[in-house]
Order: sequence, then structure tokens, then C-alpha cells
Amino acid sequence: MTKWLKWAGWPVGIGIFIALVLHEGAADVVHVIGAAGWALLWLVPFHALPLLFDAYGWRVLLRGRASLAFLWWVATVREAVSRLLPVLAVGGEIVGIRLARWRVSDASCVSASVIVEVLVTIAVQYAFSALGVVLILAATGGGHAKTIALALVLSLPLPVITALLLRRGGVFHAIERFAARALGSEHRFLQGIDGARLDAQIDALMTRTGLLVSAFAWQFAGYLIGAFETYWALALLGHPVSVGGAVAIEALTQAVRHAAFMVPAGLGVQEGTVVLLAQMFGVGREVAFSLALVKRMREVLFGCIALGSWQWAEIVRARRFAREPILQGAAEQAAAPVADRRGQAQDRHLVR
Repeated sequence: MTKWLKWAGWPVGIGIFIALVLHEGAADVVHVIGAAGWALLWLVPFHALPLLFDAYGWRVLLRGRASLAFLWWVATVREAVSRLLPVLAVGGEIVGIRLARWRVSDASCVSASVIVEVLVTIAVQYAFSALGVVLILAATGGGHAKTIALALVLSLPLPVITALLLRRGGVFHAIERFAARALGSEHRFLQGIDGARLDAQIDALMTRTGLLVSAFAWQFAGYLIGAFETYWALALLGHPVSVGGAVAIEALTQAVRHAAFMVPAGLGVQEGTVVLLAQMFGVGREVAFSLALVKRMREVLFGCIALGSWQWAEIVRARRFAREPILQGAAEQAAAPVADRRGQAQDRHLVR
């Protein structure tokens, strides 16, 4: 079912994207982007800043067991996997757990930090989306914002129930027992998994209110700073909006994109949402679609750099592990003649 959703989402997203290009007029959009020039490329390195705040929030949950620089790099890879690859937005977390274990060997600790961080991120997204709805209603009184607000309210019980189940405990231990009965306790999928310990680690984090509030604050600050991308891009495209308008556009775009997780990379859905919301703040259609394309190009460029760095790191790590047995064997061979000479010397001493 998951695989079917993954591939079915591609034609939907591509169809929406093509329809938008045809509707807005490619020539006009190219002209608007061309007028902004190469300055738009500054949006690519700028995206590292909001991710730094996100990584710091994760580091809080890990209680400083890995460096901020390393977790920031893992955060870039997580985002790139979730946004650019057809993994239904969960592959990034799995990759993040794997990479974080390069520095933190405790699998339960890392997994618990990522699971709790995802719950914190959901809370941040709801708060950020609510802020966006308030800003749009205050500025335009738009009916679309009311529709999005209703959708947020109706979907709120799902994350709340998830958090309560995790807080209650025993969820992953129950999953482990079920998998053992279905697959057999010796199945490779179950090797190294300790459901009871993972539940305990999650419960330990969920009871630390200070840690959760701190992680929430850092992530929320990152989302607010990320909205500056929209503000800056529209200024470069020749149609600046207020800071509140930029926050509203970014917040509700994020909300719609996460709701449409079944569409790979949010293709078409993200662009359509950006165009609709930007027009609500008086931005022309050509500039609005130019903004959507600029955000997409930034996402692709930054994500490809992150994915490339991940593959390079995997290759370096694999080569290092492949070289270690060879170096160890060479060291043993070099030490053997020395040991033989020492043994011969001891034999001669005994004979004397």
C-alpha cells in the first residue's frame, strides 16, 4: 500500500505542476526571475540558518551527546531525504537515526530523541500554522485561511492521541512482541531492537517538560527565521510584502505540504499553495509563481548538496572500515618477526 501511494503521487504532482506552468505563462515567469538575477542564489546558503536552530533543538533532546555541527549536517540530510526522495516523509527520520548512531552508539537513545523530536515538530507546525491563519485573517479575512484552520482543528486529535499513547508507554515493546511472533525472534529485522528500553527512553524524555519546551522554542524560532526566505525572495522579485505576510505564506505552505505528504516532494501542491497565498497579499500571479519556483529551486539545490555530502560520507566511512582489517593484518605480520627474534634470544639465553 505504501509503495502504491509513493508512486501514485508522482503523476498527481507532475500534473498539478504542468497545469500551473501553462496557466501562469512560462515566459512571464522566466522574465520575473531573470530580473531578480543571481542574487536569488543567496537563498541557498541562508537555509542553513533555520536548520541550525532545528539541529540545536534535537541536540537538547539528545542532551548534548553529539556536536551541533554534526547534528546540523544530519538535519540537512534528513530534510533532503524527506523532501526530495519518494519516502512518504518518514525516510528522513530513519536515515537520521542511522547517521546519528555514528556518534551516539546507544540506538534506543537516538531513536527516542528522533521520535520525540517528531512529536515536537508536529506541535511546532500546528502553532506556526495557527499563527499563519491569524495573520492572514487579520490582513485579508480570506475564506481559504478559514478552511485551512478548520482542517488543522479536525486533524488535531491524531497527533494528540499519538502523544498520549507514547506517554502511556509499552507501544514499541508491544510492536516488538508482535513482530517476533510474525517474523520469528531470530529475524534480522529484530536484531538490536529493544522495545522496552526504547519505551523507557521515550517516557524519560516526555516527562522532562523543560527539555520539551526548549526543543519547541528552538524549532519554532527556526521556522520563523525560515519565513525570511519568502520575505527576501519577494523583495528580490520586485514585490515585497510585510514580515507578517511572509510568515503567513510560509506557515500555511508548510501546513498544506505536510497534509499532502503522499505527493512526492509536494510537487505541484507546494507551488499551488504559494501562488494562492501570495495572491492573497496582493502579489501578482507571475511573481507568485516565480516565488514558488524560486523556493523549489532552492530546495533542490540545497537538498542535492546535502544528499551528495551524505553519499560522500558513506563512501569514506566504508573505505575506512574496509581498510582497518588490512592495516590490522599488516601490523600483526610486522610484529611477528620481532616476536620471533625475541623468542630466539630468550632460547639462546636459556641455553647459556
